[in-house]
Amino acid sequence: MTADDDGAGSAGREPHEDCLALFEDAPCGYVLTDPTGMITAANAEFHRMVGLARGELVGRRTLASLLPVGARIYLETHLLPVLEHDDAVREVSLDLLRPDGVRVPVLLNATTTANAEGVRDLSLRAVFIETSDRHRYERDLLTATQAAEEARREAARLAQTLQRTLIPPAPPEIEHLSIAATYRPAGDGSTVGGDFYDIFQLGPASWVIALGDVSGKGVEAAAVTSFVRYTLRALAIEHPDPAETLRLLDRALHAHETAHYCTLVLAHLGRTADRWTIRLSLAGHPPALIRQPDGTVRELGIYGSPIGLLDGPEFHTVSHELGDETITLYTDGVTEARHRRLLYGERRLGDLIASLPHDPVEITEGIANAVLDYQGGDASDDIAIVTLRATR
Repeated sequence: MTADDDGAGSAGREPHEDCLALFEDAPCGYVLTDPTGMITAANAEFHRMVGLARGELVGRRTLASLLPVGARIYLETHLLPVLEHDDAVREVSLDLLRPDGVRVPVLLNATTTANAEGVRDLSLRAVFIETSDRHRYERDLLTATQAAEEARREAARLAQTLQRTLIPPAPPEIEHLSIAATYRPAGDGSTVGGDFYDIFQLGPASWVIALGDVSGKGVEAAAVTSFVRYTLRALAIEHPDPAETLRLLDRALHAHETAHYCTLVLAHLGRTADRWTIRLSLAGHPPALIRQPDGTVRELGIYGSPIGLLDGPEFHTVSHELGDETITLYTDGVTEARHRRLLYGERRLGDLIASLPHDPVEITEGIANAVLDYQGGDASDDIAIVTLRATR
């Protein structure tokens, strides 16, 4: 067997020479001490850490003398007793103190050694790993985390501000008509959704209610929502038939050159001879729900095409004279709410409305709260609901 084969090294060195080289060139600080704490051996990396040249350390300095006062006390009162009891300590965070006052953060692993009789004493083998770069990384990570959190808060503030421009703060007060409305954003509200509702007046006894959902989320969806809302206002003034208004809105959204589309329910309310008449048209949207005083619930509306999605859309207007019913409009954030992959669904919604008091506020808030509870308090999609009832 050659010298290389028995581990003597490629240059013909003896095994103990290789061990000395490994000690000296190790990429961590390596120190040996005697029972008094005097350093008996130290490698090049440890000399670099403590900023002391050869001849200034071995046999001249104790390990404790290289520590700040706090770490020195910790060594005497905690580490040495633990070493005496357990023979080892691992991943202890300390600072080494250089002659120029600079502190070098390190992790210490240490074990005791045995004397010539095999009895363990407080002679130490200690390894020091510098963590300056780790601390810089942790500081950078903390700074980046704080910046990301502030950006999230700012995005939430902007989303809330933008959403308030798309959602009326409260329904208007209309004589002989009770209206309740609510909007609940998805998640924590930091992302602008596409759900909206609008209620505006055309004449002394003529009002329009629109409730819709623009596909997607974020600033682009909000821009389309704003376009739909204000284009709808302009068109409704000139075109009293909701289906015709939706046809023109569809044409305008196609010309807007956007990938977003919109589902919408549009209702014109007119009062004549002490009665309200509602004329309603659907654009890819769920029908309105009529609740009779006895709790009976039925649908109002004929399904139509989403706005801005098809080349040949179809829209239909239906009319209904309001008696003592309530009429509820809602977005799909209600029926498509999920719990363990199960949708809330139209049937559950109908049963809920039938069970609620015959009042727009009670119905609107009851639906919103029930849907949120169904999802564990965290809405997966925006929710918009409007309920109305004629009053005498």
